[in-house]
Amino acid sequence: MDMEEIERIFNRIDNYRDIVIGLQKELTSRVALGPDNGGDGEYEKSLYLKSIIEELGPDNFFEINAPDDRVSQGFRPNLIALWRGEKKNNNVWVLSHMDVVPPGDPGLWKHDPYMIKVDGDRITGRGVEDNHHGIISSYLAIRAIMEEDLRPSLNTGLIMVSDEETGSKYGLSYVLEKRRELFSENDLIIVPDGGNEEGSMIEIAEKSMLWVKFTLEGKQCHASTPEKGNNTLSGASKLIIALEELNDKFKAQDMTFKPPVSTFCPTRMEENVPNVNTIPGRNVFYMDCRILPCYTVDEVLEECRVIAKRIAEDTGLQIDVGIRYREDSAPPTPPDAPVVLALKSAIKRVKGISAEPQGIGGGTVAAFFRKAGLPAAVWITMPDSAHQPNEYCLIKNIIEDAKVFAYIYMGLHE
Repeated sequence: MDMEEIERIFNRIDNYRDIVIGLQKELTSRVALGPDNGGDGEYEKSLYLKSIIEELGPDNFFEINAPDDRVSQGFRPNLIALWRGEKKNNNVWVLSHMDVVPPGDPGLWKHDPYMIKVDGDRITGRGVEDNHHGIISSYLAIRAIMEEDLRPSLNTGLIMVSDEETGSKYGLSYVLEKRRELFSENDLIIVPDGGNEEGSMIEIAEKSMLWVKFTLEGKQCHASTPEKGNNTLSGASKLIIALEELNDKFKAQDMTFKPPVSTFCPTRMEENVPNVNTIPGRNVFYMDCRILPCYTVDEVLEECRVIAKRIAEDTGLQIDVGIRYREDSAPPTPPDAPVVLALKSAIKRVKGISAEPQGIGGGTVAAFFRKAGLPAAVWITMPDSAHQPNEYCLIKNIIEDAKVFAYIYMGLHE
């Protein structure tokens, strides 16, 4: 391929502003809330995406429907489209997700969250960043190639899954269970669902996630006679302070991550007694733990139990340590993996910046690829407004990111 062809592709993408706005309007209006978030799933959105993808004539198109009797259609859709490239032994996959999170308090939105608002370069609406940005950028890249009467150099696949926001049981996890043979450890797998405002961060690793539930049982009594009871709120306070010891116990640093340490943060306290003049006999609180891969989740849990036992003995309370949520970290994608090098090359060409691999504390759907032995990288240029009221994206980011994907589809990173 000569450079004239990639410039043609880039010029076409530069003229896609109105198409970006139109796609965002169509996607946002098709509310794709999973049943765990009070919705009826992603079916309507998947029909629209299927229609615009089929217009580009993919060589293969798969629908992998995960049974779920909680939604009207009885299944959660997952779409895979593949265009055969000139180098038929090389695959690039870009995976986005169709579902969104609820808008939250409607009073915090400046307009209907399911109707986009365009203000200059900014588009606002629920899902426009998370994850319509990824859907649209990856789609526009292959659209521009096909509209220029060209073919991608690499086999190019778009994957659009359900259920990313609530665990991926009906999404990527199900796809890998049913069609693992579609993917190879030599594939370039990109998940456009995380990044920074400059587009300079390529996510390759994640910390383990652990949400610990602490339940304290004591004795309720009137606050004027505290000696007749055992105050679980006081006990919870002592335990929360004692749990700060985790920072010293697990103090290793890994500069791949930001922040480069494990974090242990008490978060939610459940309501106890409804009135002020009663000493509570039961208290429940939670702690969010983001654990570097050099430690195991079980190590942290055991230390939580050791600390809780000591406080229980000191206070005479009963303390139970339970798990609200657990996700052990997947093996990291090597910083010199082909997908990372491909992204670095393309980002440098399109944006003129040097992108670097990094780990994060949050979890992404890329973990399912990594646990399956498939190195994946998470990248996109985003202002990180996902899940917030007045979620927004920038049109220029969608356009530039589409060019990055096109550059990789055409094999110019090699």
